[in-house]
Amino acid sequence: MSDVGDGSQYNDGNRAFLQSFLARGTLTLEEAKPMLAAIFSVQEDKEISPNDVTQADLDSFIEAAADAISPFDYEIRSTQHQVTKERIWALVNSVSDPLTQLATTRTTDEIYYIKRFLDAMFETYNTKRREVIAVSSMQALEAKIRKGPARQSNGEAGAQSQTSDKGLSSDQAEKLLTNLAREKWISRSKVGYYTLTPRALMELRSWLVDTYNDPDEPDEWQRIKFCEACKEIVTIGQRCANLECNARLHNICEQAYWNSRPNKACARCRTAWDGKHFIGPKAVTATEEYLRGKRRSGISKRRRAEDDEDGNGGEGSSGRRRRTRIGDEPEEEGERGGEEEVAEEEEEEEEDQEEEQEPSRNGSWVGNGDRRRRSNRAVEEEASGSESD
Repeated sequence: MSDVGDGSQYNDGNRAFLQSFLARGTLTLEEAKPMLAAIFSVQEDKEISPNDVTQADLDSFIEAAADAISPFDYEIRSTQHQVTKERIWALVNSVSDPLTQLATTRTTDEIYYIKRFLDAMFETYNTKRREVIAVSSMQALEAKIRKGPARQSNGEAGAQSQTSDKGLSSDQAEKLLTNLAREKWISRSKVGYYTLTPRALMELRSWLVDTYNDPDEPDEWQRIKFCEACKEIVTIGQRCANLECNARLHNICEQAYWNSRPNKACARCRTAWDGKHFIGPKAVTATEEYLRGKRRSGISKRRRAEDDEDGNGGEGSSGRRRRTRIGDEPEEEGERGGEEEVAEEEEEEEEDQEEEQEPSRNGSWVGNGDRRRRSNRAVEEEASGSESD
């Protein structure tokens, strides 16, 4: 459309683009269109519609920006979103340790929390039998992640001293998670799981491999795995049915991958690929145990709605507002399959607690709804007895 993004003619338009890119951290074509349309409008002195901006225009500006930042040890990388397949570009520091970079804007306790959060994601909840590679909103606020043990550090004289890791309160941890989501380091799914974003996976790629994989045992099961098709890290997708095999596939890569192969067998171990072994939150949400709990929760919700109608003169509880949070992740295709999704996993926990039964006076167990109805009957019986007297 315009020569304003020509790498040989780096100008104010390119500078404005780079400044906006730096402020965002990541960029998609849809996000870039209004930015470039505004730049073109100023450059050409006429109104340019975002719909007139093309992929070629963005590529031109990306190339010019990459050349401009390379002397400062920055580079621009791109990848596809693991769920939506949307192409995403990110500014990445190619030299310093990612956690060192975070230390410039985080407190010491917050850095310790982030490290424990990543350990939970890639160690605790990433095992041979269940590769969740995600942390639920409830787990993220548990004391074992919020608070850590005192750490030892060597003083100048060689003596060890205690480095205090005070940990974070629940409010502090929740605020940090919100900020990390706003900065597009993590995202939160509709079923309440935190996962790393494309930006985090691009920037942390080398660090994750060095930290969680064993280079001395490349053929053994590893915690960080790569898609057989696109060769990018997989945290949401499918796995080989063989627990010892490291073959993984993104859902978005599956169709093209199998179309290029003679049969649907694992390329590494030749095990039949059934597409029913999942990576990511679906490793939990697709289990019969989880679905059974969802069905119980659904029945309990309907029971409470009926009780609310009885107590509120017919006014149901359907008016409850669903809360959303910054960083909510697009829903993985097919993830609903037999389950009703909710906006807040915490609400389910609270509702399950409300459903707990309590012993009645005669020792039998009754639910909340039964207890209310039984109390009403008792009042009616007492009233009848008074009238008969």
